[in-house]
Amino acid sequence: MTTQILFIRHGETDWNRDKRIQGHLDIPLASTGVDQAQRLGARLADDARAGLRLDAILSSDLTRAQQTAQPAAAALGLAVQRAPGLRERSYGLFQGLDSDEIAARFPDEYAQWQSRDPGFAPPEGESLRELYHRVLHALEPVIAAYPEGRVACVTHGGVLDCVYRFARGIALDVRRDWPLLNASVNVVDFDTDGYVTQANIVSWADVGHLEGESSDDGIRRPS
Repeated sequence: MTTQILFIRHGETDWNRDKRIQGHLDIPLASTGVDQAQRLGARLADDARAGLRLDAILSSDLTRAQQTAQPAAAALGLAVQRAPGLRERSYGLFQGLDSDEIAARFPDEYAQWQSRDPGFAPPEGESLRELYHRVLHALEPVIAAYPEGRVACVTHGGVLDCVYRFARGIALDVRRDWPLLNASVNVVDFDTDGYVTQANIVSWADVGHLEGESSDDGIRRPS
């Protein structure tokens, strides 16, 4: 059996533009993000009229994801189901800071973060390895609940990154070179036989509904 999941990154926030880490902080959409959410809703409504119905819409419980999910849910007559397991990674004391501020305040931790050690957790935060296993665990009941179904999960860049790595078999310590765009639609098929046997990326970073108005706000790296 195959469950198709549309992983959708939340719309743009002011902190995305500032390249400031949000993590678990509950930052709302910017006006541009609200517009992106409306365009996303219209696109999914058009898809439904063309026969690509969604069985459910799930969302991270953070405001920016909930705001992104609401227009699509309203257009399709679906309730938004909260999925706390699809929250962004917790960055602990890094949250609210940009890359330069982290380097200045936490030089040792910043250096370890830059090494891409999957076991490194920012002070009071979550490691990449912990995030990865949290995300996969959170997807298991979704896939089980919708066999042969089609579901949207509105979530965050870190979650999308984990899904991409799982589907492609990419190690956590490999530096990212794939996009994680605001309000993008990223489609993955999960094949199951009692458990997930394979994940296949159908399409990635689709922002056709935004007319090119999206960005990847990866934290600035030193040159």
